[in-house]
Amino acid sequence: MTTSELPTIIKEIRHTLRELSSPTVAQIRNIRRSYSRQLASASPDEILRLALELLRNDVPQFFAYELVQHHKAARKSLDTKTIEALAIHLDSWEAVDSFASFLTGPAWRDGQLSDADIKRWARSKDRWWRRLAVVSTVPLNNKTRGGDGDPKRTVMICEMVVEDRDDMVVKALSWALRELSKRDRETVVQFVQKNQSRLAALVLREVNNKLLTGLKNP
Repeated sequence: MTTSELPTIIKEIRHTLRELSSPTVAQIRNIRRSYSRQLASASPDEILRLALELLRNDVPQFFAYELVQHHKAARKSLDTKTIEALAIHLDSWEAVDSFASFLTGPAWRDGQLSDADIKRWARSKDRWWRRLAVVSTVPLNNKTRGGDGDPKRTVMICEMVVEDRDDMVVKALSWALRELSKRDRETVVQFVQKNQSRLAALVLREVNNKLLTGLKNP
């Protein structure tokens, strides 16, 4: 794929997606798989450039994120600069959670992002960047995302937002702790006990439910 071919590919993808009357995630993902096969020999720079242009052209965000995720060389080329360049239109929980699950969490886990990067996001004035920092801990602990468990770094970020009362951050914190509890229950128990008076009621309820029953809302 050359620079001159980029507009044609973007046009093709948009046209293919528009032909779906009421597209489901599964349908969109099937189309993405087709393009991943077609673009398997593209360079990392070409895939990243394509993903960025798709994000600028109103293609579903997870489509662009998955193109990068499923192109091994592009995924391994990610660093702070390229990831933050792709972080456009992070203005909903769906976009943030997809970005964290497919790109930032795995990149952090694999050493392509530093702890300092995630901590900087956790200190952001923007609620979505703070949510991104917290949800990026999930792939550290989620087995299906390749996580082996990382209580130290998970707790490091959770402690930074323990008194945050933005609804999107509160829900992310609950998720992060519940995910960690599958790997290291005792660390989560200790975190909740230590921060009992500082945690939002929703976090206490959902995490305690998870610890006691295995379910967020039994």
